[in-house]
Amino acid sequence: MSNENPEIAQSINAGGIQTNYHDVGTGSPVLLIHGSGPGVSAWANWRLTIPAVAKENRVIAPDMVGFGFTDRPENIKYGMEVWVKHAVDLLDALEIDKVSVVGNSFGGALALGLAIYHPERVDKLVLMGSVGVHFELTHGLDKVWGYEPSIENMKELLDIFAYNRAIVTDELAELRYDASVRPGFQESFSSMFPAPRQQGVDDMTFPNEKIKAIDKQTLIIHGREDDVIPFDNALKLFDLIETSQLHGFRQCGHWTQIEQAETFNKLVSDFLA
Repeated sequence: MSNENPEIAQSINAGGIQTNYHDVGTGSPVLLIHGSGPGVSAWANWRLTIPAVAKENRVIAPDMVGFGFTDRPENIKYGMEVWVKHAVDLLDALEIDKVSVVGNSFGGALALGLAIYHPERVDKLVLMGSVGVHFELTHGLDKVWGYEPSIENMKELLDIFAYNRAIVTDELAELRYDASVRPGFQESFSSMFPAPRQQGVDDMTFPNEKIKAIDKQTLIIHGREDDVIPFDNALKLFDLIETSQLHGFRQCGHWTQIEQAETFNKLVSDFLA
């Protein structure tokens, strides 16, 4: 495979799973965990974030198992336990004891899972457009998880993700569509969150008392016009985590790290410092 694709970086065996990951910069380690959109990869999700945060930190951005260019083991049953274990196995493989975690959407639930089940491995938390608390399945998330590959459907999804329609170009839709139909991608993706998809939300929800027990410094970031994960999630997390701060963006959808890249990067870098 040619290395011309920026999504493909380094590869390491993490608990038996050959894992594609970006490892950039030096300093305190930060783990960036992507969301769960069709055809997603760490690079697609964090391409504007990695260079900015890597100025002061060592940034590790993996494709989680079942996504991107990481292995898709046969007969695996995707779920929170599998993903949390994969993250811990990756840290072990890289010999990293403790890491700050930045989680986007699905990745936010994973970040919470790490803080709840492996608190000794987590330094600070950043939760962006995060899953992890109870909410009624949104029309937007139902569309994302129920995606059937076509350029039209991808365009519709990008319209749901972004408040600023100017960034939803035909070129981007084609790029993301092409990513979603790579061999194996749609097969693993469609198996993760089958209908009824409220179950997918519930499977990534943690009991309030477990979230309340988190004592990590936490930065919560959410777009006010997020049609995928409700802004109310941010308020619930802010209410539950006593060591948290909340930053909301108006006129911003589910793609805070892209729509508000400069401010997002500064917020995260300052918080991690």
